[in-house]
Amino acid sequence: MTAHQRATVAALTALAPVFWGTTYVVTTEFLPPERPLFTALVRALPAGLLLLAVARVLPRGAWWWKAAVLGALNIGAFFPLLFLSAYRLPGGLAAVVGSAGPLLVLGLSALLLGRRPALRDVLAGAVAAFGVSMVVLKAAGALDALGVTAAFTATASMSAGTVLTQKWGRPEGVGPLALTGWQLTAGGLMIAPLAFLLEGAPPALDTGAAGGYAYLALVNTAIAYCLWFRGIGRLTATQATLLGPLSPLTAAVLGWAVLGESLTALQLLGMALAFGATVAGQLPRRTAPTARLRAGSQLSGSTSGCVNRTGLPRERA
Repeated sequence: MTAHQRATVAALTALAPVFWGTTYVVTTEFLPPERPLFTALVRALPAGLLLLAVARVLPRGAWWWKAAVLGALNIGAFFPLLFLSAYRLPGGLAAVVGSAGPLLVLGLSALLLGRRPALRDVLAGAVAAFGVSMVVLKAAGALDALGVTAAFTATASMSAGTVLTQKWGRPEGVGPLALTGWQLTAGGLMIAPLAFLLEGAPPALDTGAAGGYAYLALVNTAIAYCLWFRGIGRLTATQATLLGPLSPLTAAVLGWAVLGESLTALQLLGMALAFGATVAGQLPRRTAPTARLRAGSQLSGSTSGCVNRTGLPRERA
């Protein structure tokens, strides 16, 4: 993958956390209050069914259980836990816990993918988390143990889903639309009984709420997750997850622009640090000279094993 192609993939993947950063404004301005599970259900299931109808591909063989596992980690567990933590934690603490995702992905990548974490990636993850904390963390009283547990579990669930998504890849001939549809549908079906059991019948919706839910399902979820899973297949898990801080940064900017919230000099500094760490995390690693020579000799000596149908190297960035 060339530098230009890598930058394009990273930019498109970055749209996913940017879209996710709009969730707070849409939820507070348009949706009925105190319905986190119903909101999670409406985000996941309609979007999943729509993508399944468009892709017209169902899982086969082992991908039935793989899709269920990924759907549980990325959607079914992540959505309810995320909303639970947001309702119970003050001052953006849920976003701070969530910003630890890149560090969790580094650890899980070493465990599941055998990739030794680079010092640069560890530093980028730590700086991003620190920058996000400067933007969203405010003074608060005693912490809610359930909220902190939910926030950390949600982050760990999404991190594990990100690493497994890259580990398993996609079946032959299956695109990002189908893979995303499988996960959203599986996750939505897991959320549905919990939502109706704990929150009862769906609330009455006015025009604004209907529009808000439509936006969350189509743009915030269907399109965003297609871009996200497509990016995971082309970037490293660490590069993808280091785009995550763009979500709370987007929420902070929209809070200032739409809701009239103020941004202090400290918050602006935190935004600069988090954004800089995000950009640094996308830079390609230097390749050792011996590795470059070895790769060059292999490429010149035989093309049958390292060139795909398009004539480009099979190497995945």
